Amino acid sequence: MALVAIVGRPNVGKSTLFNRLVGMRQAIVDETAGVTRDRHYGKCEWCGKEFSVVDTGGYTSNSDDVFEGAIRRQVGIAIEEADVVLFMVEAATGVTDYDAEIADILRRSKKPVVLCVNKVDSGEKMYDAFDFYSLGLGEIWTISAANGSGTGDLLDEIVRVLPADSVAEDLHADIPHIAIVGRPNVGKSSLTNALLGEDRNIVTPVAGTTRDSISTYYNKFGHEFMLVDTAGIRRKSRVNEDLEFYSVMRSIRAIEHSDICVLMIDATLGLEAQDMNIFNIIQKNRKGCVVVVNKWDLLEKESNTMKEYIEGLKARLAPSDDIPFVFTSVTEKKRILAVLDEVAHVAQNMERRIPTSELNDVMLEEIENYPPPAWKGKYVRIKYVTQLPTKTPSFAFFCNLPQWVKDPYKRFLENRLREHFDFTGCPMQIFMRSK
Repeated sequence: MALVAIVGRPNVGKSTLFNRLVGMRQAIVDETAGVTRDRHYGKCEWCGKEFSVVDTGGYTSNSDDVFEGAIRRQVGIAIEEADVVLFMVEAATGVTDYDAEIADILRRSKKPVVLCVNKVDSGEKMYDAFDFYSLGLGEIWTISAANGSGTGDLLDEIVRVLPADSVAEDLHADIPHIAIVGRPNVGKSSLTNALLGEDRNIVTPVAGTTRDSISTYYNKFGHEFMLVDTAGIRRKSRVNEDLEFYSVMRSIRAIEHSDICVLMIDATLGLEAQDMNIFNIIQKNRKGCVVVVNKWDLLEKESNTMKEYIEGLKARLAPSDDIPFVFTSVTEKKRILAVLDEVAHVAQNMERRIPTSELNDVMLEEIENYPPPAWKGKYVRIKYVTQLPTKTPSFAFFCNLPQWVKDPYKRFLENRLREHFDFTGCPMQIFMRSK
């Protein structure tokens, strides 16, 4: 899936446009420059084409030199990772020095650039937008991110310049693609090396290092996978802001090209905000998931330490808590194969097909014991259940009033399906259809 990065100096409206593109108020919007510190991601669909959007906005700094360097690093990472760069400027202020500097970097790159002039909400301001032709980036697209005017034409242009889905023929397309993802310094490279049999300990993180290969064929110990290369979620030596941004950008790419994700977390730190960000990306992309708790040997343990740790993880991940957990120490080579076993188990679960007769025998009884809530005096009656022929487990429930079955009851149905049939680690979709 293509990746579009929104770049530009602070307070030009990047987060406002991002919220409009992904269809929700996900990023905080304020008139103060530098509000956006965390990196936001989302999906946008336009004219039948879906792509990922990353909001790269927001820096606060008292030093112009540091500020200039931060912009340069941010735009550099965006150019490296994104398929299309959406360069956003503001009509009222005209061309600033920072705009000119970013434009200079973008002109030298080979990535498609869409120049977007924001805050053009009247005919008079249209004349101010023409100044930005001087940046030498070609056609300009005037919008008002606040009220949405012009965003349709902008999306048309983005879709037009998106690269064609030229997916090479994969000789191993029929086997699961596994991505090992997580925050920097949790042991992803060490786990990859251990699985591939390389005699190396923890790989020393190098700023900006990326591997040439995208994926590696793995066929050992009775397991056959494609390991999707996630090198690049590396520790940057100086700037934590860049580190977070780089991690999310690489995670999105790795997750989208995989079937099952191994989310590694540090046992000594627990499940942190960045881990939750990556887990949410996995959920949104409907990928299988295995959580690996690494560095378990560094934790002081008592009799119920693992049980309490799992309960804490499930509380954080709720309601998506039907996830297998593996506790490892990669440097000590402990329980490495258990990770492969759980991945194989999740892969098997994702391919599971439940016979329609068995599905109806089990689920209709559950529905009879706990029917859907009545809505405005009318009763919802579910008569039939079947599994859909999709890549991930999906179920269609046929009833008389599908529009009145709300999300809480869909979660109840999902929980009952997981309880009776083994779908651990798999994403699941519930559809209500009219009979």
